[in-house]
Order: sequence, then structure tokens, then C-alpha cells
Amino acid sequence: MNRPNRSNRPFAHLHVASGHSMRYGVSHPNTLIERAVEHGLDTLALTDRDGVYGAVAFARGCLAAGIRPILGAELAVLPAEPDPVAPARVRRTPARGGAFTDPGHPRVTVLARGKAGWAALCRLISDAHRRDRVNPVTTWEALAATDGAVVVLAGPDSEVGRALAADRPALAARLLARARAVMADDALYLELVCHLAPPGRAGSAVHAARTLTLADTHRVPAVLTNAVRYADREDAVVADVLDSARRLVPLGPHHLARTGSEAYLKPTLDMVAVAAEITCLAGRGTAAALLGAGRALADELVLDPARDLGIGSVFYPEPEVLGVPASRAGAELRARCEAGLGLRGIAPTTEALGRLDDELALIGRLGLPSYFLTVAGVVDLIRDMGVRCAARGSGAGSLVNHLLGISGVDPLRHGLLMERFVSDRRTALPDIDVDVESARRTDVYRRIMEVFGPERCACVSMAETYRARHAIRDVGAALGLAAGEIDELAKAFPHIRARDLGPALRDLPELRNHRLARDGGFDGLFALAARLDGLPRHLALHPCGVLLSNPTLLDRTPVETSAQGFPMSQFDKEDVEHLGLLKLDVLGVRMQSAMAHAVAEIERVDGAAPDLDTIAHDDPATFDLIRSTRTLGCFQIESPGQRELIGKFAPETFEDIIVDISLFRPGPVKSDMVTPFLAARQGWTEPYYIHKDFRAALAETCGVVVFHEQVIRIIHIATGCDLARADVARRALGSHERKPAVRSWLYELAAHRGYSRPVIDKIWDVLEAFASFGFCKAHAAAFALPTYQSAWLKTHHTAAFLAGVLTHDPGMYPKRLILDDARQFGVPILGVDVNRSDDVYRVEPLAEGPPGIRIPLAEVKGIGADEVAHVLAHRPYTSLVDFRARGGASRPTTERLITIGAFDAVHPAPTTRRDLLLQLADLNRLGRAGRGRGGRHQEGAELDLGLAPDIPPATGLPEFTDVERVRAELDVLGLDAGRHVLDFHAPFLADLGVTRARDLLNRRNREELLVAGVKVATQTPPIRSGRRVIFLTLDDATGPVDTTFFEDAQDPYAATLFHSWLLVVRGVLRRTGPRGVSLRATGCWELGALHDAWSVGGVPAVHELMARTRPASAAPAERRVLVHASGFKVSPYADLRPAGTAAKQPPRKLWHASPGSAG
Repeated sequence: MNRPNRSNRPFAHLHVASGHSMRYGVSHPNTLIERAVEHGLDTLALTDRDGVYGAVAFARGCLAAGIRPILGAELAVLPAEPDPVAPARVRRTPARGGAFTDPGHPRVTVLARGKAGWAALCRLISDAHRRDRVNPVTTWEALAATDGAVVVLAGPDSEVGRALAADRPALAARLLARARAVMADDALYLELVCHLAPPGRAGSAVHAARTLTLADTHRVPAVLTNAVRYADREDAVVADVLDSARRLVPLGPHHLARTGSEAYLKPTLDMVAVAAEITCLAGRGTAAALLGAGRALADELVLDPARDLGIGSVFYPEPEVLGVPASRAGAELRARCEAGLGLRGIAPTTEALGRLDDELALIGRLGLPSYFLTVAGVVDLIRDMGVRCAARGSGAGSLVNHLLGISGVDPLRHGLLMERFVSDRRTALPDIDVDVESARRTDVYRRIMEVFGPERCACVSMAETYRARHAIRDVGAALGLAAGEIDELAKAFPHIRARDLGPALRDLPELRNHRLARDGGFDGLFALAARLDGLPRHLALHPCGVLLSNPTLLDRTPVETSAQGFPMSQFDKEDVEHLGLLKLDVLGVRMQSAMAHAVAEIERVDGAAPDLDTIAHDDPATFDLIRSTRTLGCFQIESPGQRELIGKFAPETFEDIIVDISLFRPGPVKSDMVTPFLAARQGWTEPYYIHKDFRAALAETCGVVVFHEQVIRIIHIATGCDLARADVARRALGSHERKPAVRSWLYELAAHRGYSRPVIDKIWDVLEAFASFGFCKAHAAAFALPTYQSAWLKTHHTAAFLAGVLTHDPGMYPKRLILDDARQFGVPILGVDVNRSDDVYRVEPLAEGPPGIRIPLAEVKGIGADEVAHVLAHRPYTSLVDFRARGGASRPTTERLITIGAFDAVHPAPTTRRDLLLQLADLNRLGRAGRGRGGRHQEGAELDLGLAPDIPPATGLPEFTDVERVRAELDVLGLDAGRHVLDFHAPFLADLGVTRARDLLNRRNREELLVAGVKVATQTPPIRSGRRVIFLTLDDATGPVDTTFFEDAQDPYAATLFHSWLLVVRGVLRRTGPRGVSLRATGCWELGALHDAWSVGGVPAVHELMARTRPASAAPAERRVLVHASGFKVSPYADLRPAGTAAKQPPRKLWHASPGSAG
């Protein structure tokens, strides 16, 4: 009898899927590594489906854990013969509609042998995705072309395995012979898997024994794997849910792919037992021999991350790509910089030339001349396309970047440091971010790819992972819930982590009072959804990352085609940096598009356009606008908190804008830099400089440490170290583990330089309090430039600027608030007109008064870009009949155009919109009658114009009322363009004593009052206490009203706040400066419900309804708070990005809800 043998060496798993096998693998790579360590394994493979998405992180994780990594992929292969199992399969229609797209090709596991094998694997995967973007597939010919650089494991799901499962051994032998004929001698193995499936089926011991017999008969080596899908046995149910999501079928016995829970990462002894069972059934060989074959193959396949993957090396594009010989890269860089001194208006002073020499010397030592030339070349390409372009980030601290034209910020003028960007002591690659117009981003990508070519250039990818809402949707569908119920469940939650579903039901008042929490019927669903947390769902194009490399790029990363048609690396932004690939962040910024649109409109209307890059930065009118806090639409300074801050700060210079942007960040807010700064700025306290030696470093911020650069300078002065070493110390201050060493080092060197112990204590107190919370001044300076430019445009070209904002929607507020802001600035809003509206918002000069803004056709609900283009191409139209004959718009679109008055100018009174709707119905009947007589005509061109009058006869039907007009605008445009919706509630609001936005500055501090309006934004940003706060902005036709709901006021009102759009809010007024005003909310009600009560019983009935406060649910005994390594506390339900900035999806028109908001 073949007894299990205890192996002296650990088992090596050669076929392991992680969560990067999207909607297939269950465990994160680090979990698999942890489990391998627990089981005493020393070698582990990662073989994800269709790619190596997790390979870099896996290899680095293995290295840290003392595990030897093996890398491969599981790929589909075009079958050599028809699938022998296919006739027995019943193809069901997916439960959620549509059709199956997975062709079910056989699959094999491909493992890389060394550096050549990794390159071959990368190119093999790229080729598979090039053949079929949706269902990647390779061929035996492509596998053979690797010439032994990879090893192929043909397992239960291969052609051979399927033939054996169909009990067709002759076919299996023929298929095996065909594969052997094309593959190298040592490149093909048969894979044995036993998951305790029913005898004979793939995954059964019998099937594995048959495979071993086949291998032995035909002298093909065989190895044992466990085809791992999850780390632990109990994760099998999660695999079922993922199978359901992938196949679009509900869970059920007919749809389950597995018959057991054996596909977990088993320890060595368990695999020894499996080997013994298989060899015993087969009657061939021994368990030890089978295990030894797998171990020998594993030893051969172990990869060295540095040698084989290139981790730790750097691969820049050759300068020759841009026409510069490699030997002259340094000289070319110096020549361009020296020329840039004159172009940028920088005098060749000793300071400037010395700084330039220092930077160029550093760049030369680090081998970076090609990097800077490449980035400069890309920026030149962008500008040559006529696209607005601006650098952001710490790269603005480099004089070289400024002289090359990469950055528009002069680091000498603003006291910026190269060392914050790159130095001898920084191990990370330099990172330059370039902002371009969002509307032209894909054009920029195409141009970059044209110049550098597919062998050197690709985009960076990112994995979209399961969060709460997607997890609920997939688990709900797997459990067979109705679509409407799934939608309600998902939208009840904010955009939080899936693992936070259970805690959110306890913590969030809008959920504690919801039926979800009360009846407990969905607890199982939420528990399953939480287990999907963080697993990749699909690969997407990163919103900004572009890879540039030498010609070996495709040997280092597989690429696949994104939905937009761009070649996309399978690695994310962290991975590509570890691989030494130059990542240039080309960010599509809507504000850049908005400003470009504004400049184009100014030129179209006025005949001349301003050059925003050359305007003076000391325009008094621009700073008057900023100090007025009327900055909606302006870059970086439009949020409620920013408007409050600039109202207190009252910026007067460009440097003030830099400080303002730096103060309004989570770190400075958390460490309360704002309060001491404003106190010193406004003369209430004396600036605190620690010691006279630090006065120069702290003078610009009144003694308060705001910038990273100030921290670097303080350390530099206190210790005498160079700026590069000071930056290393600054970064270490953000780590609890490294901070004590920095303290000892600083105390010793500062004492050696003559500072007393009390002074050193003060230095340390300041550094410890602020160092990990400051903001990079170079980044703030780069942001300050478009901030000032946008404010300048709003000041001097209001209509053009707001037309750009409305067209490109760059900010945190919806379009309807921007329209209202335009009205506050005296800009007329012009409705949709079939003969005047364009595809974008346009400035339209008027006979009297300032120019207006015309709403475009593109805002009409349901209209397509082709429809808009057709309408524009055939203008002008003389009548509705003419429009239907030549305009090419569908009937629903035409009806919507009529209801919002787009034909009012063509058909003025006495013709009404109802008359036009009736005529449209007649025209459609005529068209149908014509088709009934055998005519075949396109819609809109089938009419006999002689049968229909151009001017519809008066029918006596009444014109739309004002309420009907606004209702139509809200339905069709999502905008109350003609009249503010709150106007219809004016008598009620006046009777109730509601205060309007324009009157808030006239009310007393701490006065309790009522405000009302249309919800335009909700946010849940991180705050100092770590508690959850909700910021709500209302629009009441006179301006925005900013209200704050702290935790003690959220319980009875959170659901109303998130799920209603017309609101009445009660609160206490808070005056925070000459222009700063907000409301600390204490209550919130639906305006419609209060209006109904008022209509019946007057104000007393309203007060009675407001007094019926909902019973507060029991708050959790312990509040959950996330603590950053730096000590920063944050609510798990807080937003870490502003509202309305998601790259994937344009914000809705009525209001913006940030990720921390439900609904």
C-alpha cells in the first residue's frame, strides 16, 4: 500500500490565484503569503487569471516574508479540437439578462523561467489581450514560440483534462501528443488536482489518477497542485459569490462550479496525503516522487525580483527619441536651462546661477538628465497642441523645471526647495505631475504614444475594488434579490469600505433609523458583502499615469487595451515605480478646460484673448473678489470651508494665496495651524519665531509652521545638516517608530551648535506638532497659479468664465448653483433655443446690458452627441415643421425641446407650447400614415410639407404656467434656468421668518434662525476630533448658505438631509470674520412637508410639525476612529477628497454628494 510520506521539504504550490484573478480569486496576495508562512512553506507561486496584476507586490511581499516567489498566469488557449464536454453542457440565459460572453476556452497555467521567462510571459499575456480584449486567449503556437522560456501546466481545465473528464482517453492522448510536438522538451507538464469532486469529474482523485497514468504512459512529467482560489477553507462561499457575479446567474445547485471547499492553500502534510491517494489510485509511482517532481520544478522557477523583474533598476527613454544623443543629454539640459533664464525673465545673478549649477550637478549625479529632457519634451508636445498645461506637486520647487517650461512657478521668487522634490538621499524616483485640459487629455495621450511608440509607452492601470455599494449589488444578485430592492439597499449606504457595512448600520443615524437595521433580514447579505472588501473587480485606466521607458517596456509589463483604446500596463502606480519605469502623471483638470473655454469665448466675442500665463499677479480687483468670498467656480477656493477661511484671512498677495491653499488641508486643520496663524496675521498675538535664527524661515507665515519647506529649513538651521538630510528627518517625523531617533539626533546636533536646552525643547515641540501635518509649498504655489487665474477671469470676464465652468463642471457645486451665481453677478441666463444654442455654454452679446450665457442643446435629457451635431449642421429653422423635416432629432427630444421653450422664438405668442406639442403629435400621425402607404423614410424626413402648416393654428390651449415651465426645466435640463424654484415658496418662507443668504451678514452672532433652499452639496470631511461632521450647502436664490451638522444634531435628521433636496434648516449663526458666516445646524425638515402644513394650518401647524422630533436611536457605545501613523484621527465615514471630483462620472446637476454621503 502506498502510504503518505512525511516530506523533509515543504510543499511548493505552483497554481495559486489571488484576488487579482478578478471575480475568481478570493484572497489578497499578502493573505496568501501570511498563510504560507504559517504553514511553513518556503516557496509560493502566484498565477492569476489572464495576467500578472499582483506580481510586483507579491514578489516584494515574498521577499520581506522570506518566501521564494514564482510568477505565472492562468491563460485561456484556443482549442485544437471541439470541446468534448460542450455537447453535455446546457447554456442558460444569464439571470440578469444579456448573453454569456465567456466562450469557455480550455485553460493552462504558464510559469516564467528566469528573466527571459518573465519577458516571454509579459509578451504572451499582451498578445492574448490583443487577440480578444474581453476574453483574452492565447494559442499553442504562441506558447511554443517562447522556446522553453516558460513552463506550461496542463491541468483539469485544459483540453487534455477535459477529454479525460469526458472519459475519452484516446482524445486526451492525441491532444497531449499535439502539445508535445510544438513545446520544448522540458516546457510541458501535466497538472494533477484533487478537490474531492465526484469520481471521474475534473478535480476528483480518479481524474487526477487518470492524468498521472496518461503522463506516465507518454513520458510527460506531472506535478501536483491544489489550484488554489482562497487562503482558507471557509472562504469557499465567497468564491461562489464571485462565480455568480462573473457568470450573471444567481447562486444555486445548478450554477455552483465547485463541489467542495478544497481549493485553499493547504499545508504540506495535507498535500502529502493528496499525493498518496492519487498515486495509490493510479498504481504508478510514489507520493514522494510526485512531490519531488513538483519541488524540483519549483526550485527551477524561483525568480529574483531584482535580477529577473528589474525591481530597483531604472529604465528611462533614450534621449535619441527626442533627437538628443545620449552622450549629450547633460549638455543639452544645461543649454536649455541657460536659454530659459532669459525666456523666463530671470536675471543671471550669483544666486540664480549657483542654484542652477547645484541642481544640474545633482541631476547629473543621479543619472536624471534624460528624465528631465523627456518630461520637458512631453510638455512641449502638449503646448504645441494648443492645450493648456501646468505642473503641480513638489516638482515646482525645481529651478530646472521652471527654466525648461515644465513649471510656471519661479522657485527663487517663492523660496521653494529642490530637496523637497529630489535629492541624493531620496530613494524614490522624482515625480512630476502635469495638469492638462480634461477635455483634451485623451488627445494628449494619443500624441505622447505617437511620439514614443508602443514599445516605450503605455498607460498606468488601477484596480477598481469592491466597496460597499458594489459588494451589496453583487451579493444581492447572487442571492436572487429583486433589482429594485438591491438598488435601495446599495443607495442607503454612503460610499464606504465594504468591511464597514456592519459598523455603519450601528454608527450612522441615517441607517440606524432605517428598516435595514431594524428588521435584521439582510444581516447575511451584509456579512457576505463585507468579505468582498478590497477585492479587485476590474481593471481601469488610471486617470493620469503615463509610462515612458526604453524599448524593453513590454518585457517588463504586460499591456492590455483599455475601454478608451489605450495600451494599459497591468500594474498600478506603485508597482511601476518599483519596476523603475518613468511614470508621468498627466492629469485631466476640468478647471484648465474651463479656463481654456473662457479664453476661447473671449476671443470669439471680443476678437482678442488674454494670455493667462502673463497676467500680473497683483490685480486689485481680483483680490477684491477673493476677499468678498464670492468665489464659486474658482479653483481651490470655492468650498464652504475655503470661503470661510478667505473671509477671515483676506488675502492681499499671490503669496497669501499660497499660504491659504496650504492652510486648508487636513493636516494643518487637524493640528490647528489656522487659529494661531490668523491670530498673528490679524495682530491679536505676536508672531512666535522660537529663536531669532528661525525668523527668516517663519516670517511669511507669522511664526506658524505651515510648509514642509519651513520644517526642512528649521532642521537645517538647528542641526547644521544639509537640506537633503533635513528632508529625510522631516519625513521620519511622520513615523512613530522613527521619531525617537530623530529627536535624539536633533538634540545632540542642536546642542553642539550652541542652542540651549529650553530652545531645543521649543524647536522639538514645534517640529513634533507640525512636521507631519504641514503642506508642500511648491505644491501650493503650483495650485495658486490656476487659483489666481480663475479668480482673475471671474473678475474681468465673468460670463465667459462661468460659461467655461458650466461646460466643464470642474468644481464641487452643481450647475444650477453656478447659474444662480451668474445671476448674482448680473449675467442673464438664456434658455435653450433651437437656432441659438450650441453644444456647449456660449457667451451671447445682447442688445442691452451685459452679455448672457446661453444654455446648450447638450443639456437636454436623452439627446445624443450625433443628434446635437445634426441639429447644429442644418440651422436655421423657420418652424417646428421645418425642424422635424431637417433637424434629425427624435420625437422624445423634440417634445422635450418644446416643453422647455426651445421653439418660443420660432413660434412666439399667441402660439403656445401646448399648441406645438399638439402639432408635433399631428406631424407624427402624418408620418405614420405615410409609412402605412408603403413609404420608407427616415424619421424627420418623411413629411409632405404641403399637408402641415408651418404656423400651427391657435387651439385655445393655455400656455404653460410658471410652475409648469420650471418643472419642465428641472425634468429636461436638471436646472431651474428660467426662474429659481424657491421663488414659488416665497410667501411661505417669508411668513415662517426664514433668513436669506444675502441677509446673514446682518444677523447677530449666535442668533438662532431658519434658512431654506435647494440642496447643492453635502460633504463629510475629516475634522480634528475624528468625529463625523456633515457640511450642507443650500442655494436660496440670493446666494449659498453653508450649514454644519455635528454628530449631536445628525441623529433625527440625517436621513432627511441626504434623501431630500428642498430643505428648511434651523441653526445657530456663527460669525467667523468680516465676511465669514455659517450655521451650526440643530434641525432639518423637508420644505415640501412644511409647506403643506402651512397651506392647511398656517405657521402654527408648521411649528407643531417641526416640534415632532423623531425619537433618537441609541448611538453606539464606542465611536470608531481611524488613527493615521502621524496621529491624525479621522472618522471612517469621512471623505478624503472633495465632492464632485470623481474622474469616472460627471457630477449630477441638481446637487453634488461626496463619497461620505448616502443617497
